[in-house]
Amino acid sequence: MAAIIGLLTVWGGLQLHRHRMYKMPIVAGPGVTRVVRLSDYSPGLKKTPGDTNVFFLEGKEKGGTVLVIGNTHSNEPASLLTSLILIENMTVEKGTVIVIPQFNYSGGRNTRPGDGYPLYFHIPTSWGEKKFRMGNRDASPLDQWPDPDVYIHYPDRQLLSFLDVRNTNRTWPGRPNGPLMERVTYGAMQIMRTEGVDLAVDIHGAETMFPVTNCIVAPEKSIRLATMVSLTVKAKEGFDSHVEPSPSGFRGLSHREIGDHSDTLPFLLEAPIPFLDQPTGPKTEKLLLDGKDPFLLKLAAKQKLFVPYDEEGWPMSKRVGQHCSVLLELMRQYSRKNPDRAIQVTNVPAYAEVIQNGVGFYYHDPTEADKRNVHYN
Repeated sequence: MAAIIGLLTVWGGLQLHRHRMYKMPIVAGPGVTRVVRLSDYSPGLKKTPGDTNVFFLEGKEKGGTVLVIGNTHSNEPASLLTSLILIENMTVEKGTVIVIPQFNYSGGRNTRPGDGYPLYFHIPTSWGEKKFRMGNRDASPLDQWPDPDVYIHYPDRQLLSFLDVRNTNRTWPGRPNGPLMERVTYGAMQIMRTEGVDLAVDIHGAETMFPVTNCIVAPEKSIRLATMVSLTVKAKEGFDSHVEPSPSGFRGLSHREIGDHSDTLPFLLEAPIPFLDQPTGPKTEKLLLDGKDPFLLKLAAKQKLFVPYDEEGWPMSKRVGQHCSVLLELMRQYSRKNPDRAIQVTNVPAYAEVIQNGVGFYYHDPTEADKRNVHYN
C-alpha cells in the first residue's frame, strides 16, 4: 500500500513538474521591433518567476502608445490568445503597441488540479495543434510565500484577502521592493511612465453568472471613450460589450490604480468564460474551448445568467474576436480624438473574421519560423 501511494505521488508530482517547466513558443511577427523583459523596468524581478517578455511593435511614424496586458489571470486564456494574435500578425503604421502576453507568469505555471482543471489546452491550426498551459488566477505559492493573514494594500492600506497578495489585479500600482506580484505591477507602471503610454488595456474573462462580464470597465477619466467604443461595436459588429464604472473605493485594481497613479487611460475588458462558473459539469478542455454546458443552459432559461446563452455556448473564437474588435475600436476612437497621438495598425482580425477562421488560423508554426523570432517564457 505504501509503495502504491508513493508511486501515485511521484506520478502526480511529475505531471505538475512538467506543467510548471513547459515553455510555450511565441513567434514574433514582422511588426515586432524588439523584445525586452519586465525586469528592465522593475529590477527586483530579475532572475525571479515574476519576470516575463514584453513585445514592442513600433511604427515608422510617431504617434500614441497602447499597452496590452494578457494573462493577468492565467485561468482566463482568451487574454493570452488575443495577445498572441497581435504579436504574431499586427503591423503598426503609426505609434507603438506594447504587449505583455503572460503578465502573471507565475500564475501561468500554477494550476488547480483540486478543481479538476486540465493541465493543458490545445488550439487547432493549419500546421497541427498549438499547446498551452492552463494556469491559475493567482501566482504560485512556490514563487511567493508565505501569504499574510491579511493583505494590506500599498499605498492605500486597504485590508484585502490574504490571497490577493498573489493576485496581479489586486496589487496595483505596486512597489519596487514589495512582494513579487507588487514588483510585477510596478514594472508595468514603469513602462507606462517611461514609454508615455496613452492607453492601457487589461484583458480578462468572467463567469456568465457574474454581473461584471461581457463589458468594458473604466474609471471616470476613461468612461467617455469606453462608451463610444461600446456603442460603436454594438452598431457595427453586432455584439454587446457594455460599460461598467470602476469602483473608487476598491483598491488594487488595474482600471483604478493605473488611472489614479499615471496619465494613462486604463480599460479592463471582460468576455464571458463559462468554464469558471461553479454550477457546470466537469472542468474539461472541451468546456474551456466551446463554452457549452447543459447546466448553464438551464440557468439561462431561468434568466439567472448575465449574458445571452444558448446551445452555441460561448466558444473561444467569439471571446477572442470580441477582444480584438474592442481593442481596435479603442485605438480608432482615441486616434480620432487625438490625431497628434494616433495609433494606426493593420493585420489584426475583427470579431467576424476570428469566428469565421478560428483562433488557430492566426498562429505561426514555430518549427518553420526563424529561430531568432521564436521566444519562450
